[in-house]
Amino acid sequence: MAACGVTSGLEAGDMTVLSPVTGTAVASLKPHSVAEAQAMVGKAQAAFRQWRLVPGPRRGELVRLYGEELRKAKEDLGRMVSIEAGKSPSEGLGEVQEMIDICDFAVGLSRQLYGLTIATERAGHRMMETWHPLGVVGVITAFNFPCAPWCWNTALALVCGDPVIWKPSEKTPLTALACQAVFERALARFGAQAPEGLSQVLIGGPELGEVLVEHEKVALISATGSTRMGRTVGPKVAARFGKCILELGGNNAGIVCPSADLDMALRAIAFGAMGTAGQRCTTLRRLFVHESIYDQLVPALKKAYASVSVGNPLESTALVGPLIDQRAYDSMLGALAEARDLGGVVHGGTRESVGPDTAYYVKPALVEMPAQAGPVKRETFAPILYVMKYSDFDAVLEAHNDVGGGLSSAIFTTDLREMETFLSARGSDCGIANVNIGTSGAEIGGAFGGEKETGGGRESGSDAWRAYMRRATNTINYSKDLPLAQGVVFDIG
Repeated sequence: MAACGVTSGLEAGDMTVLSPVTGTAVASLKPHSVAEAQAMVGKAQAAFRQWRLVPGPRRGELVRLYGEELRKAKEDLGRMVSIEAGKSPSEGLGEVQEMIDICDFAVGLSRQLYGLTIATERAGHRMMETWHPLGVVGVITAFNFPCAPWCWNTALALVCGDPVIWKPSEKTPLTALACQAVFERALARFGAQAPEGLSQVLIGGPELGEVLVEHEKVALISATGSTRMGRTVGPKVAARFGKCILELGGNNAGIVCPSADLDMALRAIAFGAMGTAGQRCTTLRRLFVHESIYDQLVPALKKAYASVSVGNPLESTALVGPLIDQRAYDSMLGALAEARDLGGVVHGGTRESVGPDTAYYVKPALVEMPAQAGPVKRETFAPILYVMKYSDFDAVLEAHNDVGGGLSSAIFTTDLREMETFLSARGSDCGIANVNIGTSGAEIGGAFGGEKETGGGRESGSDAWRAYMRRATNTINYSKDLPLAQGVVFDIG
């Protein structure tokens, strides 16, 4: 298999890669063995011993070169994402652009790994905080974003002095191999200071992810996936006192207030709920609409849902592509059936005749619910938007927060009090809280992640770099005395 013109090095084997666009095989790979996975950790640990000694700005130069190579390969990588994950060309290119953006961010960061000088109570002393490379970073990613989350982690990890082993979803290994092939071009330009094993891709099933999770030499695990997966990964890493960044499920909601700009809200809701066929962790899944504007907004939403184009992302300009597989389709049907049993009125949600029977294209579903119950309180990874009326603002805030997920949220209002309350301590309990934009489309400048069952991890911008380093507090005595802290006296002479 060739990835962007570079051979992957893996042999054909018994791991079949299906494209959701057609539901048919596009490649066959021989997965790595558990022994090979363990050997990769050893190679990465050896790389760490060298890479941590390279100055931060020089490490940033490698990431800068990778950003350049990504720009050259953007069209090819974007198409690979569309083929393997079923995204529209625009969304595929957008994911690669996220990689380019985080490279730019990380290059600047390589000169800003700041510590602090801290006031000390002892005369003739200086106290400071320093940051050092952490160690091997294991990155486990999901199918729906087959490359951007890896790059969010890797760009920061590399400038912080850490090597990376990437275990992509077994549903999207080709994109991972392509990204690694492009990275190797940057390595070739960078030169001998880059040790072997700085970036490795581990192809196979969950048993290989287990190697990373349980290996004592993997200092940090960054795992993207379901909350169920996080409940397994988190305790195992904690048991060996490793570190975790968990990016898990998100049952994201929006509130549309009486003063909202309804045209703006409509467009934001449509993309947030239907984009990527509802297969984003930040997908809008619950919508609370004030009773005074319900009859204005919901008919417009129904019209948008009825008219949205569903089709092959490689052969059309359709806005909505396929679900990843039959399991996702069956999960969607089950949630809709449960919603109907609870009094929900379903608009859409039907399977579309696009391509062969092995591909699963569905019309996004808009479900008017009498209350927040049953499937509304769970994340179904499919294009389902549950819509409910509300009358009291304080009550809707409680309902908004009354789910397990805590990733992204949005409010549509021009009322300053509602806006500020939503962003306050008693407002949204999510890691992302937006005003007059949707729940999807986070920029890399802000730390990405959420609370509660979303895992609490943060990736990408802001101060997320600290997760990839270890902190040391240093006290230097430049006086001729030895005073103890807190006024303690210990005189041995």
